[in-house]
Amino acid sequence: DVQLVESGGGSVQAGGSLRLSCAASGYTYSSYCMGWFRQAPGKEREGVAAIDSDGSTSYADSVKGRFTISQDGARKTVILQMNNLKPEDTAMYYCAPDPTLWIGPVPEYVTFHYWGQGTQVTVS
Repeated sequence: DVQLVESGGGSVQAGGSLRLSCAASGYTYSSYCMGWFRQAPGKEREGVAAIDSDGSTSYADSVKGRFTISQDGARKTVILQMNNLKPEDTAMYYCAPDPTLWIGPVPEYVTFHYWGQGTQVTVS
């Protein structure tokens, strides 16, 4: 079974930093993109950062220059370094592998085969 475990969330003041980690096990789709998503109450799900199988990265405009996504060589751990956090970054953050590179709003009809439990980020 594929398991995705996100960690590293917390509460910080604006301008602070957090480092989110996504540990993937049982995951063998090395050609997939790994993405970080977030969803705040009452708002749509949003892809904020993604890293492709070749290591190329993509970011939503809202986080560009502040967030950095990286992965280990085995693609078992994906990190999201978040700097200069803003209150609008407050959301539940999730990681997910997918053949599609999702950046920006993700339509409600889209379902991901693998989805973690998320980690809460609160910026005040």
